[in-house]
Amino acid sequence: MGYFSIEEDKASQSTWDIRAEHQWGLPGIRHCPGCNASWGTDTRAYPSVDLSSIAHLAKFDEPRAAAFAEYERMCELVRPLLPPGALLQPGSAFGPLVGNAQGRFGPLVAFFPWLLLVQREALEKLQAEGVKGLKGCRTQLRFRQRNAPELLELEILPVGRLHPDCLPAERKPPCPRCGREGLTLPDDRLLDVATVPSHLDLFRLEDFSTVIVCTERFVDACRRLGLDGVAFQPLPTA
Repeated sequence: MGYFSIEEDKASQSTWDIRAEHQWGLPGIRHCPGCNASWGTDTRAYPSVDLSSIAHLAKFDEPRAAAFAEYERMCELVRPLLPPGALLQPGSAFGPLVGNAQGRFGPLVAFFPWLLLVQREALEKLQAEGVKGLKGCRTQLRFRQRNAPELLELEILPVGRLHPDCLPAERKPPCPRCGREGLTLPDDRLLDVATVPSHLDLFRLEDFSTVIVCTERFVDACRRLGLDGVAFQPLPTA
């Protein structure tokens, strides 16, 4: 089985503009007691997770940095609502993508390198082709045009990892408290096939959440169906 990373197709004829963010999120952290780092990133998003039942218990709708104890308390509130396989980190996002959109959209849309949208018809075609593990979630995008597409956000779990051979030999282990790896994404990447799931044709790297990976089955289905909007870069394995 071959693997590919998914990127924006700069040669695409799509001319879209989206200004949106997820409805809820965990805060970033200030001074982790394990590594002293202050950080947060929304590169792990779970759009299927509805926090409306607990939103009154903490400030999930305010982007900010919080003390580590508050972050941990909020994680425990969220954890029972997560889909199987979800992993939390400071800044993790939840709920629908809310905002404005306009322009011409392809069947697939790389809103950010770590966030993939799909038109409903394209998702249904991919599922009919036998592509595994695709979960489309409703967005709350307001379109300034007629005949607006129905864009869904794909919920992409963090599971695979890069192989140690493409990472610094002297790297430190992840922080045991906040999980921060503190590594720069290498230019020459090797996917560790021992960490890759067999039940998903689309996932994001656990150690580098900005990288979305798909299988050869996903790529072949997109090409057969003529689904454009993203580019596929071969990802070597080890």
